Amino acid sequence: MKRFIWKIGLLTLFGIAFGHLEGVVVVYIRNILKPIPVEEWGSLTISGIMRENNLLFIEQTREAATIVILLTVALLVGKRKLESLCIFLWTFAIWDIVYYISLYVLLGWPDSLFTQDCYFLIPFPWTGPVILPVAVSGLILVITGYVLFKIDGGSKNNE
Repeated sequence: MKRFIWKIGLLTLFGIAFGHLEGVVVVYIRNILKPIPVEEWGSLTISGIMRENNLLFIEQTREAATIVILLTVALLVGKRKLESLCIFLWTFAIWDIVYYISLYVLLGWPDSLFTQDCYFLIPFPWTGPVILPVAVSGLILVITGYVLFKIDGGSKNNE
């Protein structure tokens, strides 16, 4: 049980740090570029703002790198495929929630959980209210926390 608590605690700490780091990056990006109006989100792939200086590609590679980092941690820590999948989902969910918290603390954005956002640009822009990824991440934490506990924390040989 102690090993499980340490493992999940460190994975949570990683997700928190990474989510905050991603929020800080977005603060810098927003300070450099003017924000893209909501009505342009559906056409980000042809937006002059994103095409200028290849920003769409740069943002897509940043998003891909984020997934690679989270996946690498999961594969290094997990002992089995299911455990690695749950670790990936756990750290992704923590990262996602902390990302929004960091943006709120640093920028005062989003104004509410119903504020529209562009979640990802891979393979195309995914948009919707902030509440959707936050709620999905919360559900992921409940499910993966339970599965990880059953896999790792429930073992009597884990003291």
